Amino acid sequence: MSISKTYDPKEAEDKWYTYWMQQGFFRSIPDEREPYTIVMPPPNVTGVLHMGHMLNNTIQDVLIRRARMQGKNACWVPGTDHASIATEAKVVAMLKEKGINKKDLSREQFLEYAWEWKEKYGGIILKQLEKLGASCDWNRTKFTMNPELSDAVIDTFIRLYREGYIYRGVRMVNWDPQGRTALSDEEVNRKEVNQTLYYIRYAVPGIDDGPTYLTIATTRPETIMADTAVCINPNDERYAHLKGKTALVPLINREIPIIEDEYVDVEFGTGCLKVTPAHDLNDYELGQKHNLEVIDILNDDGTLNEKAQILVGEDRFAARKHIVKLLEEAGYLEKTEAYTSQVGFSERTDAAIEPRLSMQWFCRMAELAKPALEYVNNGEVKLIPDKFISTYRHWMENIKDWTISRQLWWGQRIPAWYNAQNEWVVAKTSDEAKALFQAEGKSTEGIRQEDDVLDTWFSSGLWPMSVFDGTRNPDNADIRYYYPTNDLVTAPEILFFWVARMLIFGHEYRGKAPFKNVYLTGIVRDKLGRKMSKSLGNSPDPIELMQQYGTDGVRVGMLLSSPAGNDLMFDVAYCEQGRNFANKIWNAFRLVKGWEVAEAPASSAQREAANWFGHRFNQAVAEIDGHFSNYRISDALMAIYKLVWDDFCSWYLELVKPAYQQPIAREAFETTKSFFEAVLKLIHPFMPFISEELWHDELFGQRSERDCCIVAEYPKGGVFDEKELGDFASLQQVVSEIRNLRNAKQISTKTPLPMAIYATSDTDFARYAECIQKMANISEISFIDGKQTGTTSILVGKDEFYIDIAQNIDVEAEKERISKEIDYLNGFLKSVNAKLANERFVQNAKPEIVANERNKKADAEIKIKILQENLLNLTGF
Repeated sequence: MSISKTYDPKEAEDKWYTYWMQQGFFRSIPDEREPYTIVMPPPNVTGVLHMGHMLNNTIQDVLIRRARMQGKNACWVPGTDHASIATEAKVVAMLKEKGINKKDLSREQFLEYAWEWKEKYGGIILKQLEKLGASCDWNRTKFTMNPELSDAVIDTFIRLYREGYIYRGVRMVNWDPQGRTALSDEEVNRKEVNQTLYYIRYAVPGIDDGPTYLTIATTRPETIMADTAVCINPNDERYAHLKGKTALVPLINREIPIIEDEYVDVEFGTGCLKVTPAHDLNDYELGQKHNLEVIDILNDDGTLNEKAQILVGEDRFAARKHIVKLLEEAGYLEKTEAYTSQVGFSERTDAAIEPRLSMQWFCRMAELAKPALEYVNNGEVKLIPDKFISTYRHWMENIKDWTISRQLWWGQRIPAWYNAQNEWVVAKTSDEAKALFQAEGKSTEGIRQEDDVLDTWFSSGLWPMSVFDGTRNPDNADIRYYYPTNDLVTAPEILFFWVARMLIFGHEYRGKAPFKNVYLTGIVRDKLGRKMSKSLGNSPDPIELMQQYGTDGVRVGMLLSSPAGNDLMFDVAYCEQGRNFANKIWNAFRLVKGWEVAEAPASSAQREAANWFGHRFNQAVAEIDGHFSNYRISDALMAIYKLVWDDFCSWYLELVKPAYQQPIAREAFETTKSFFEAVLKLIHPFMPFISEELWHDELFGQRSERDCCIVAEYPKGGVFDEKELGDFASLQQVVSEIRNLRNAKQISTKTPLPMAIYATSDTDFARYAECIQKMANISEISFIDGKQTGTTSILVGKDEFYIDIAQNIDVEAEKERISKEIDYLNGFLKSVNAKLANERFVQNAKPEIVANERNKKADAEIKIKILQENLLNLTGF
């Protein structure tokens, strides 16, 4: 095929993705090969592609494509998560737009709307991932509420209940008034919030002497109607006269006892504490200890209920403003102060959390967590980077029971059943429940199922097994072949939400961790360091980026600066750099394809270039393999980037390309094609589209239908000679120094210059003579046995290179430049000598630092000597 002047990413992307799908290259079924398995962290079914997804899935695709090319049976399982809270909120909002209130619907009616919404909008993100080039086995796509996956969740609940891990009870939980559901501790984000501390007077009747009130500081005046005691420290002499007394709740005048407990911090506020057991965890525990009444004054949605007696129906925050005004008017507000404290917010809705007593289902975690902690502690499961191990360990060693019930309709309904007397059993079906009730001698009248659903993380915790039907059918071919999976790529913020729970369930079911390595990506931030978000308007649309810069360009841009566990400071300039890299490869290919071929022997420069690049390529492959084995994906990409741009394009192709309008020797041409094929294989995991497009060019001959880059054998590291590489590096430095010299003297690169070499090292510059001539435009090279005068010299290692530039420079200007450089070096040498003459420095500094200073001295002295010789050589002109 003829190759266009510019690369058209869109045409290549649409063409090759469709072709890969048609040929079934993403498909995986168990066979005799080594499996390589990744399960995709299932994005919310509500989701659309954002930059975090881009980063996460690009890394997964790089790993899976490389494994596929290495001959492994690569299986990447995609899917989506039903995301109970987020999806229900979306459906409720959709219904509201239609004028429908969820409260007016039955559960079945609501779920009909929810499934309809899911079918219409759910899974958009998976189609977007195809644009990214994600080579998932789409035939295996799962949804966490597919019947077989929901079955696995229900079975797991019943199993853990029967093993004694799941229980039901009234506990203080995190309540999300916007989502109207309980949350686990891990679903609460703690934020530093600027608040106001209100100092409120509580009347104390029956005091003959002293103040007839006490003052209490609180940030939540709207909860005073739920107070059931005032607490003082028994050791606080200021309040000794209040022991055994009572106080009146402001505005409603309900009498409450004044109790004593050393829990009260005498230094905080006024040293008095209002005790509100229904709306604070610590107050609840204090209430339990002192047998206090519990008065819950909030509705599910955060409005005040009838028990508040005043401001009934007002939102909690509106009530706060209102009650402050009432307190002030009634003379109960003494003063206010600015105050900063940590407040919990819902991870899903960002609503301020309410601590609330609620009947919920819980999972005991202490025992279950032990094996999951041990997997990481003993290195069987590696967290990458390992800086997250201490965080994980802290979480798991201090784990609390998990609130697993959610007050929602969208999700897996808890398999508990109640009779008319509110007695309950756990069973999969109503028939099984009836049988259990009867076996226990209890009534089966009015049997009904629990309304609550299970926490979404309960289902996603089973993901590496349930996608292979490994809980319901534990001995099937898929689970035996693909489990445990290899690598998990996810975000650090769900290390406990998801990773820990998969480890817990994996051990519970199969006695094995579900994966071997956990690659934790960083957060994608803008160049100012802010987390990308819709609200800040600082997050570009990934689809638009791919349209503008090409998918390969965006993939490269994302990964060039994305080390594991560290945040990515994203700038669109990285995508531009990625696009430029794709264009560089394209133009290099056009150059090679444009050469005419002659049946002639290769030149010395062409053979030396081929010899060097063969060693350099093998060295790079070893380096890249090392980066992959340590999950330094961005370092692997950078190594490829330098190999292709610097070594292949800037050196190899420049050395082998024929003179203008001259043919290239067939030997050099065939070698170049072979190298180009190897380069395409190397870049394919990162740049799948351009590599596949060029792979099929007629330059490489006729390809068969399945002879594609996606399944070509990944380059294996071969031998490389460090001496050969070192010698060529000396050649490169010589060329670089000559180019610098031309630039400094303003001598055109088109002007040929003669050169003499006085070599004292073991580098054989004679074999590289033609390379130097070609790359530095040297007209002739002679080899001499001693130093030469009358010419300008440069030093590379131990070898000196003399270049006659006298006819091409302004002698007086050059003398002035050299003199200034000598003066500068003399000043530098003086400072180094002073440091080395300081006995204290020489005795106390590290040996390597002293050695470095001595190297600086020797280097400066050599440079001064050469410059002085160059200056002397110019005096005759």
